[in-house]
Amino acid sequence: MTHPVASAAVQLRFAESWFTVCGLDALIPGRGVAALLPDGRQAAVFRDRADRLYAVDNRDPFTGAAVLSRGLTGTHRGRPFVASPLLKQRFDLLSGECLDDASVRVAAYRVRAAAPANVLD
Repeated sequence: MTHPVASAAVQLRFAESWFTVCGLDALIPGRGVAALLPDGRQAAVFRDRADRLYAVDNRDPFTGAAVLSRGLTGTHRGRPFVASPLLKQRFDLLSGECLDDASVRVAAYRVRAAAPANVLD
């Protein structure tokens, strides 16, 4: 008998432990999702077309709005970024640095795809 295989879990490193955000299949390449963290903040989580995962704070530091998960993704000089949908500043998805103003940054999180905990036989 064949059983559906559960999707890998997307996990974010938070407060010295891994926190499960969603299933890998919930992330559409090039589009972000907002994840509520245990402390009430939000992270913007992304998957690119090569299945690399990224996570940064969802709050745009220029406006204070939690919108980075709705931003457009791309690369600039080999650096993956998300552009805020409001004022269009670009944030490096690895470091959180603003590519348009190096004095501004958002938190960047380690993120991974983990095997599902339970798979049916």
